[in-house]
Amino acid sequence: MSREGYTGYTRGEARTATAGSLRFSSLGPLGKIARLPWGVILMIVALGLTGAAMLFSVSWDPVTQAPSPDQAGLWRDHLTRLCVGFILMIGLALLPLGIWERLAWPAYAAVIVLLVMVDFFGVMGGGAARWLKVGPIILQPSEPAKLAVTMALASYYQRMMPSNGQAPPLWVHAIAIIIMLIPAALVFKQPNLSTALALAASGAMIIFFAGIAKRYVVAAIVAGIAAVPAVYAFVLEPYQRERVDTLIAGITGQTTNGLGESYQIEQAKIAIGAGGFSGRGYLQGIQSQQEYVPEQHTDFILTVIAEEFGFIGSVGVLAVFAFLFAWALMVAGRNKSWFGRLATIGATSTIAFFAIFNAGMVLGLLPVLGMPFPLISYGGTALITVMACFGIILSAYVHKDEKLTGRGLF
Repeated sequence: MSREGYTGYTRGEARTATAGSLRFSSLGPLGKIARLPWGVILMIVALGLTGAAMLFSVSWDPVTQAPSPDQAGLWRDHLTRLCVGFILMIGLALLPLGIWERLAWPAYAAVIVLLVMVDFFGVMGGGAARWLKVGPIILQPSEPAKLAVTMALASYYQRMMPSNGQAPPLWVHAIAIIIMLIPAALVFKQPNLSTALALAASGAMIIFFAGIAKRYVVAAIVAGIAAVPAVYAFVLEPYQRERVDTLIAGITGQTTNGLGESYQIEQAKIAIGAGGFSGRGYLQGIQSQQEYVPEQHTDFILTVIAEEFGFIGSVGVLAVFAFLFAWALMVAGRNKSWFGRLATIGATSTIAFFAIFNAGMVLGLLPVLGMPFPLISYGGTALITVMACFGIILSAYVHKDEKLTGRGLF
């Protein structure tokens, strides 16, 4: 598709596009709901319901044949949040891209303020201050930061793209990198390496698809690889370096301490291997039922799927995600505005990063960084953020012909 296809209509298409836009703008909420890709939405809901089923299995006590009292609320909380997220996703899908674009910078500013507040008033949990508590509400600002950064970068490029269809100059990309690095640095300071990496990864994908020259991409990759030893020695916390050491030891076949940092990975591999090709069956997992795998309701939820439904179930879940990502990239490619295209790419990259990294972490191919599996792992803010990301992707699908004309940064 030509660059002109992303920035607007050609002169020959102007009259037809105007008529189509007028017809589309006359659609009410019910008309837009009818345009939604309900097959895709059912896949999203099915993944969420799979998470509720797996959390019920995690809470199941094989002795009493009932959910254990201390974990009985996991699947109910997840199901409640899924319902709230579904309503939010559909509501956001009906919003025109122009509204998303206008909300981008206020949302970005609000997230920056919340991340700064975490530094002063954050609630400790798991050795890090990542949450803000306002009355009964506990919010993790790093989660909505993913969507806010995506929207801000997409809005920025929508306004800064040259009208002549040429690639933007290097300084435009340099400012985009700063926009991405400010929240990423604040999140990293909490410390929250996994979310900081997610912010950097989704931002990098947006900058790449915005048209940065390949030589700069290659230079950035080379510089990143060269900086790995310094980052390992001077940036990572001791426990983070220990996790990297455990990963390297596992990959190279060195002896590890089965009761130390490698315990989670070893137990995860046992659970995956126990599932075999078709699995032990629902509520029949030994590793999950007897809680051998730590954090199996969050970071290691895939081990429950692998043990109970085997290779078939695990690959099936990953295949659904792969289809959703491919479909979302197709939506991005068909969008008429830079904002719609890049916001879709950013939202998709955010979800894909967590899915791919979590799967690699469970398999022992990537270090354990406390990264949930989208839609399936237990977690309130994370689930709502993922549903909001799907909301903007669906909005880009419904409003793919909407033409945005914003120019200039302000």
